[in-house]
Amino acid sequence: MPAHATLYEAVTLAAKANPSKIAVTIPDGPQLSHSQYVQAIKDFQRELALLNIPQQAAISIAIPNNLEFAISFLGVAFSSYIAAPLNPAYKKSEFAFYIDDLKSALVLVPKDHVKNNSPAVQAARDFGAGIAEIYWDDSSRKLVLDLKETGSIIKVTPGATVASTSVPPAPASSHVALVLHTSGTTGRPKAVPLTQKNMATTVFNIINTYKLTPADTSYLVMPLFHVHGLLAGFLAPLASGGAVVIPPRFSAQSFWSDFITYKANWYTAVPTIHQILLKGKIPSPLPKIRFIRSCSSSLAPATFEALEETFKAPVLEAYAMTEACHQMTSNNLPPGKRKPGTVGVGQGVEVVILDANDNILPAGQEGEISIKGPNVTPGYINNPKANAESFTKNGYFRTGDQGKKDEDGFVIITGRIKELINRGGEKISPIELDGVMLRHPDVSEAVAFAAPNELYGQVVNAAIVLKPSAENKDHKALEKDIQQFLSTKLAKFKIPERIFFTKIMPKTATGKIQRRIVAQKFLETPKPKL
Repeated sequence: MPAHATLYEAVTLAAKANPSKIAVTIPDGPQLSHSQYVQAIKDFQRELALLNIPQQAAISIAIPNNLEFAISFLGVAFSSYIAAPLNPAYKKSEFAFYIDDLKSALVLVPKDHVKNNSPAVQAARDFGAGIAEIYWDDSSRKLVLDLKETGSIIKVTPGATVASTSVPPAPASSHVALVLHTSGTTGRPKAVPLTQKNMATTVFNIINTYKLTPADTSYLVMPLFHVHGLLAGFLAPLASGGAVVIPPRFSAQSFWSDFITYKANWYTAVPTIHQILLKGKIPSPLPKIRFIRSCSSSLAPATFEALEETFKAPVLEAYAMTEACHQMTSNNLPPGKRKPGTVGVGQGVEVVILDANDNILPAGQEGEISIKGPNVTPGYINNPKANAESFTKNGYFRTGDQGKKDEDGFVIITGRIKELINRGGEKISPIELDGVMLRHPDVSEAVAFAAPNELYGQVVNAAIVLKPSAENKDHKALEKDIQQFLSTKLAKFKIPERIFFTKIMPKTATGKIQRRIVAQKFLETPKPKL
């Protein structure tokens, strides 16, 4: 498949080549072919055009995973507006930050949110954004845009109608299509603009990596307000001429029945979701799974092995971040080489390891993983300090991750640079410790983190979720047993000095375990509740 200059081209040309094939399926709901889907997007573009919003204005989308999101997101991006998806579960203060930061012209919300005065509606009013409810009308097969409040920017032309309005011109490759915010361990969240070209490049890279075709159907388990679900689980399948099944949320109870009913043959998820599926009821007979993709957090070798053994499918770990418009590296499909414990090789992206002076390091030497390519953001919005710190003079983007390449160019991540544990000068990779702890027969989830210490500066602590079979065991005895288990596999200075046991591990909205949040929870609470 050839690369395209814009996301618009990538999706619309695939639809033109596969007009009658199913594009989008909502379980127990509507199904749209590629031609029907593109027509629904065009109809929605005309609705948006009536509002006379300036090109490259931001439109916030506070919509859950559903058909309304699938149509409105591309309707916004194809009209040369900036799509700004937001977690619909945010509180008012969170909506307020993001709406204000981008000076959103319009906020899209589900039906009845204005009547119910939802947090997104309250925040939109506070900052003068227009408010529109959107909902799918199955009888007309159209997405309805019901403008409730115009805000300070929207000016509807009197007498204008959808029928008399044309679809806006196609966007340019340099137009920003998407803005998402990312935050490091400290400081104000950074606004990441991603252009039409950035998105088209990533979509092409993902299609090429996994050899996606119109015969493939992905089952979407990641939220669409995050690049993982949006680019890999949703847009790449569509641009390949394939299909995507969009449940309202991830549910272990309905995953396999939907997967089988709608003939999905692959999915992409964070390790937490893989672990949940491994704990659940395994379908018999197993559906034919072409591959399982893992991304957004390190996949422990034990989980990799369990997935392949249980589901009889190749597991491909990838490496991605928002600033790269998602995917940077991935392991290869068989018969290509793949290596558990690595995140694969650069896929359409140049990947190097840099030292502190921006020198490229040879294989085997650790440094900062850095990338270059047309998928990478042009730079943070209104943040010259972050841009100066993140981009080298030679145009590489520093990821903030420490790692190395092996002799075959496979990337091994050893940790976030700011999350490495420095015990008296000994640098310890928490990712390594996570993987070893997960090999203990009683451990279901494990996260190592740094704890302050007067003598060493930092020492290792860990938080663990036990398997159901071990939940009633004595925790003091288990702590000693796990430490003894680790001592047979790790140097003494790497053994956690304290292990916290919990039934629920703190996670982000995407199901990703964030090490700093785990550390805060257990270090700030002397006796965490079990």
